[in-house]
Amino acid sequence: QVQLVESGGGLVQPGGSLRLSCIARGSNLSSSPMGWYRQAPGKQREFVARKLSRGYTTYADSVQGRFTISRDNGANTVYLQMTSLKPEDTAVYYCNTILDSVAYWGQGTQVTVSS
Repeated sequence: QVQLVESGGGLVQPGGSLRLSCIARGSNLSSSPMGWYRQAPGKQREFVARKLSRGYTTYADSVQGRFTISRDNGANTVYLQMTSLKPEDTAVYYCNTILDSVAYWGQGTQVTVSS
């Protein structure tokens, strides 16, 4: 059983930065992909970024060059550094992993970009 706990969300002005964290409890996820998704009001959940255990990363086009995903396998933690934030980045951000073909999600952390 895996529990994912996100933190680091909040209110930030356009152009600002935030760093999200997600710690995984219950299993060692050093060999599992870990990623971030987001869901804005009235929209479907969408992919943001993913980092494989061997370091390969992918990003959504909308965040490429602004967001950076990283992970600390020893701490079972994945991070999302967000810079140059825009109002359209406002959403609930969810941490995700897959272990033994089962997808796990965190409870989400709210990011609001507004002046």
